[in-house]
Amino acid sequence: MKTVDGDLIKLAEAGEFDVIIHGCNCFGKMGAGIAKAIRSSFPEAAAADQKTPKGDRTKLGTISIAEIHRNGHRLTVINAYTQFHWQGPGRLVDYNAIRSVMQTVKIDYSGQRIAYPRIGAGLARGNWEVIKKIITKELKHENHTLVNYSP
Repeated sequence: MKTVDGDLIKLAEAGEFDVIIHGCNCFGKMGAGIAKAIRSSFPEAAAADQKTPKGDRTKLGTISIAEIHRNGHRLTVINAYTQFHWQGPGRLVDYNAIRSVMQTVKIDYSGQRIAYPRIGAGLARGNWEVIKKIITKELKHENHTLVNYSP
């Protein structure tokens, strides 16, 4: 896992990555955190999310995708369904869902430049050390980068 400081969205728009992944809930609410910023910058990602069933627990561990064309670059935005709900006490992220998403990413996007924020470790209150181990294992031998937000 490579790590850089910066703005995931700006780096993606500049063509630094082919694929970006962000965690979503299963209710189509992209109302906070990086999901809100992605909804604003890439409305195509929000539209892909809205095409999925709301409140469906079987979405956990799956993805929806949006193909984005900006500034002469092609980018795939992956809405990763890593938490069922966005509200409630305790840890909201589902570690098995992260594992499943990363397995899908490895199969479908192998060889591409993949980037993500600290999926599940912010508003979803997951343990980054646990999540980091999952991502590192599932994306082994891939070109993947953690982008620590830095304006």
